[in-house]
Amino acid sequence: MSRIGKKPVAIPGGVTASIDNGTLTVKGPKGTLTLGLSDLIDYKVEEGEIQVKPANDSKQARAFWGMQRTLVSNLVEGVSAGFTKVLVIKGVGYRANAQGTNLKLQLGYSHDVDLPVPAGLEVKTPDQTTIEISGTDKQAVGQFAAEIRRWRKPEPYKGKGIAYKGEFIFRKEGKKR
Repeated sequence: MSRIGKKPVAIPGGVTASIDNGTLTVKGPKGTLTLGLSDLIDYKVEEGEIQVKPANDSKQARAFWGMQRTLVSNLVEGVSAGFTKVLVIKGVGYRANAQGTNLKLQLGYSHDVDLPVPAGLEVKTPDQTTIEISGTDKQAVGQFAAEIRRWRKPEPYKGKGIAYKGEFIFRKEGKKR
């Protein structure tokens, strides 16, 4: 039995959910999100909650159960509150600047890195060393944050690079005489 799957997904006020033609549509104050539904899982929209249960007792249905419940939960949370990832840049001369639909990064390369911001995401730079990515789709927010981080991963000797806020960078000791 899936401990996560057994819990129903609560629908907060101002959010509506409906199932049509194999897709779950969730509408809320931040927008609308959809999810293609699996045939192995039964979904029921009841008053104030969404129930997710396996359609049969097969191993694959039970394996999908908890993940499908989490995907439904992410839809509801995304349209009601949204998701945010914060990246912190450490290093001399490393900077970020959000310019409309582009993010300009100066990371010690011979050229600036210009990244187009995907549709549905909002990128802010409160200061030159902080990047805030927010949106309704948890996967899209995390993917764009990972693409930014990939340009300069934090290195273990000086701690320079782009890290998630609160991430612990395991530090190594340098060479000794």
